[in-house]
Amino acid sequence: MTYRALAPRKVIDRCTALLILWVVLPVLFGCAQRHYLRPRSEPVRPLARVVRVLGGKELQPSSRVMETLRRYGLLDSRRPDAQSILPALQEEYQREPTLEKCYALAELAYLGGIAAQRRHQTEQALDHYAAAVAYAYLYLFDPQFDLARNPYDPLFRQASDVYNLALEGAIRLYCPDGRLAIGNQNPIRIGARTIQVEFALRTSWPEAEIDHIEFVSDYELEGLSTRHHTYGLGVPLIVVRRSPTVSDPAERYYPPGLSYAATAFLRVQAFDGNVPTHCVLEVHDPLFSRFTRVGHQIVPLETDLSTPLAYFLDTPEFNERLNLATLGLLNPQRTQTLTGIFMVEPYHPDKIPVLLIHGLWSSPATWMEMFNDLRSFPEIREHYQFWFYQYPTGQPFWISAAQLREHLQQLRATLDPEHQSRALDYMVLVGHSMGGLVARMQTIDSQDRFWHLVSSRPIDELNADEQDREALEKLLFFQPNPSIRRVVTIGTPHRGSNAAHPYVRWLARRVIRLPQLLISRNEQLIFRNPGFFHNTDLLTITTSIDSLAPNSPVLSAILQAPKAPWVRYHNIVGLVPQEGLLASLTSESDGVVNFASAHLPDAESEITVSAHHLLVHQHPRTILEVRRILRENLWDYQQEQNGPTRLAGQQALSLPVAPGSLAPGSAGTPGPGGLHQPWFDTSDVERSLWPPAVAPPPAATPAPYPNRPNPEPALVH
Repeated sequence: MTYRALAPRKVIDRCTALLILWVVLPVLFGCAQRHYLRPRSEPVRPLARVVRVLGGKELQPSSRVMETLRRYGLLDSRRPDAQSILPALQEEYQREPTLEKCYALAELAYLGGIAAQRRHQTEQALDHYAAAVAYAYLYLFDPQFDLARNPYDPLFRQASDVYNLALEGAIRLYCPDGRLAIGNQNPIRIGARTIQVEFALRTSWPEAEIDHIEFVSDYELEGLSTRHHTYGLGVPLIVVRRSPTVSDPAERYYPPGLSYAATAFLRVQAFDGNVPTHCVLEVHDPLFSRFTRVGHQIVPLETDLSTPLAYFLDTPEFNERLNLATLGLLNPQRTQTLTGIFMVEPYHPDKIPVLLIHGLWSSPATWMEMFNDLRSFPEIREHYQFWFYQYPTGQPFWISAAQLREHLQQLRATLDPEHQSRALDYMVLVGHSMGGLVARMQTIDSQDRFWHLVSSRPIDELNADEQDREALEKLLFFQPNPSIRRVVTIGTPHRGSNAAHPYVRWLARRVIRLPQLLISRNEQLIFRNPGFFHNTDLLTITTSIDSLAPNSPVLSAILQAPKAPWVRYHNIVGLVPQEGLLASLTSESDGVVNFASAHLPDAESEITVSAHHLLVHQHPRTILEVRRILRENLWDYQQEQNGPTRLAGQQALSLPVAPGSLAPGSAGTPGPGGLHQPWFDTSDVERSLWPPAVAPPPAATPAPYPNRPNPEPALVH
């Protein structure tokens, strides 16, 4: 075979087509890239609203502390200085311990730590921060103050802030490189005293995966609409992951540069007077537990799920994956190595998977708004794990669907070869735009529908090599995946899109290059079997744009194919508001897919959302509908797991805490599935603090079709 250089005219035509397509497709289908995080000039300090700054840098205690000092005659003509006042206040506290004095000691010690750190006196700063944490801990938990402690007093929240800020300051000084010596006893010399500090994990990931930590307070979120932050005790952290040396079957599904959310909490195990002598610095996983216990008190942890996610999204490794969205459209062959399923949180066999599938000229980044919001609901993050599917969107969607079938089979064989995890059998697929078609094709029985689109003769009569015949069978003959229970399609062109009109398809064919192996194999099949195929479109169609044409027979075959009886479909349709200049151009559509194409008659539920095609899957109404569907799916799962008798009286979800959970103060031992379990059973906590999260599912929400009857469009033939 000989190759000739492209004629100048063809080069010009391709360049022109590429330029036009670059302008047209992002408007029709694509998504924009963004940055998610930016460093702060200085960390956030919540006490700034009550602690005054004098002379540019000098700190003055809050008005409540000033009143306490004045009341006990500890102020003179000089400005209050922690170094000079703390000893006198400590003597006063020992004579008569009160909450006001305890808080004053904590705040003054914290301010003394800031002042010492500014003077680069590291040991003195660490001494002050440790004292601040200790006195704040006494304020919050000392039993002698139980009757006097008032959670409605603003001082209570300020004591929590002092605890969190002083603990963060101490960790920064003690671990300047961000390394935590998990499981070790670390003596800290503070003045003439020695404090034993033990590091312990309360997480779903092992110590071997921790590379270093970053502090959430050092960053400002800018690429996600909502920062999901809960208030309590502890220091929100970003744990930057490293690949462990031990073999883990799930390792192949973790992208490089991954980071986890965590919270550091210092538990004081023993005091000598008012001085702590033994502490445990616990690192908690907020995806696993939102609470800890101190004595008889249930303590909510301060958490931030959004900033660690944004930190990962801004890494060069993930940005490289995002940049492949365009390459995956224009040259699918060059991105095949990155095609597949990946995870951004630790795999858990007892959590139900939600697989998010993007659309044309897009990437998994398009799901981050939904992912970020869904994880903010405790019943979702504690019972679901989110996976993402990345694929080259330039190829026809049925090829991507065939590849996803294989990837799902490989994942199950890798992570659960004995099929012991029932949670994996309640998988939910969520697809946006073309991704909805890829998702739906995982749940239908092709029978001979797709084969009859190309030939009326038996496939056994096909003259083909075994490898080519097997590849064709995988594409045209398939059965539903038994692990998938629900499919949610969002803005999906079930009957094609008018945006894929002939001129756009002509442009796409000039710039999108399918893998040469795929093209040549299908051409060889046609050449070796003259007259065997009555329609070769399914074999010779060149781009995903062509595959979305309204007259595509594959779309009709998908709608007519029988679905698995155990699968439920849910549909979300975007409608651009009928107002403004573009109203006449987007009538009853989301700007790309019209309502008649997006409507799904066999869906168990269907709603319309007032949003454009590019944004419908990020709209709050859509996210809440997906949450409703996930809760409904969770109800079905728990009904099967627990039985109807128990569920009839069950009021809330509870975390799965195994027998033999960790004892107070222990360093942490792996539980079932390699998890590091929290040391107390949180089920009672969850039952008392959560609203009922598992209840009989509500009736499916009807589709609010504005001013029109529910349509039943005819199938495309």
